[in-house]
Amino acid sequence: MSNIVKFFVAPEDTSAGLALQTGPGRAFESISFGNFDPEEAVVEWECLLTGGSFEELVEAGEPRIVAGQGDDGCVVFAISPRLSTALADAGHSRLRDIAASWAQLCAEDGDVIETEIAHAIVSDLAALVSSARRQNQSAYCWVA
Repeated sequence: MSNIVKFFVAPEDTSAGLALQTGPGRAFESISFGNFDPEEAVVEWECLLTGGSFEELVEAGEPRIVAGQGDDGCVVFAISPRLSTALADAGHSRLRDIAASWAQLCAEDGDVIETEIAHAIVSDLAALVSSARRQNQSAYCWVA
């Protein structure tokens, strides 16, 4: 399980990749969390929001790695356009439902994420994605 998770806004992949070694820092608008697997989470959220299959998304290369190996050390990956759109378009009650479903999925896997914390993560990411869209930028995640 990851210790540090930072979702952030960047103009494109090259700029986002610059965050690999030290994180997004103050150069990028960001939100920070910890102690969950964001690579798995973004696929689960996309499935919950759009009805896709976890296996299909993983086979399609989601989440798309922008920088880093993903095995050891830090990694930067892109939030898919489909997930970004779904998050930005979801209303408050839909985000609350998705958070509750995600917390249940985590519990089934033996991980504990309180529903209120899950809601804060999903809601904060939806707000960040909306901000990125207003700036004609994209959302990314840095994991250390």
